[in-house]
Amino acid sequence: MQHNKTHDKRVLVIGLGRFGSSLALELVTHGWEVLGMDSNPRLVQAYADSLTHTVVADSTDDEALRQVGAQEFSRAVVAIGTHLEESILTTSLLVDMGVPNIWAKAISRRHGRILQQIGAHHVVLPEHDMGERVAHLVSGRMLDYVEIEEDFALGKTRAPREILGRKLGESGIRATHGITVVCIKRHGEQFTYATAETVPQKGDIIIVAGKTDRVERFAELT
Repeated sequence: MQHNKTHDKRVLVIGLGRFGSSLALELVTHGWEVLGMDSNPRLVQAYADSLTHTVVADSTDDEALRQVGAQEFSRAVVAIGTHLEESILTTSLLVDMGVPNIWAKAISRRHGRILQQIGAHHVVLPEHDMGERVAHLVSGRMLDYVEIEEDFALGKTRAPREILGRKLGESGIRATHGITVVCIKRHGEQFTYATAETVPQKGDIIIVAGKTDRVERFAELT
């Protein structure tokens, strides 16, 4: 059966450990069809009733991947973390099959670089990223923090005193601090996009974007 890949809502998730199973279950709740694959029969059985399809198979075996139709998916996630050789070989096989969107879990930056070099389109370092995020929350004044790229981040913080009661366009915040206020939230209201005419008030929560060090320094102003 042919699928329109633009609107294809099927995902192959290889590896049903903590990361892979959480990802697969979340995708199902968002209306995606998920084929969960693992070489461990116990894990496959545990999620057989929760995922759209499950299969016990060795993802390092080219023929096994083809039998489950891996080459027909437009999206695949390699969620194998602890076995580097299996992770790398599985990713390489998916690349060779021409799967156009491959996400691969890495347990270190070195592992991640290897995955990128062999053709993974997206590399995820969940433990590293979460540790970095929590470290920023514990050590600073940010309410939330997400690193978009290696040196660019979004930070959620309270509006500092120096920008209160003035239009953002007149505050010189970008020139002074090298960040941009993207969104703003008043007490009891939802987040809205910030504009040059936005006037932050005491107690407002803002989301700022910029170089990681600039975002960190700006959050300290609060």
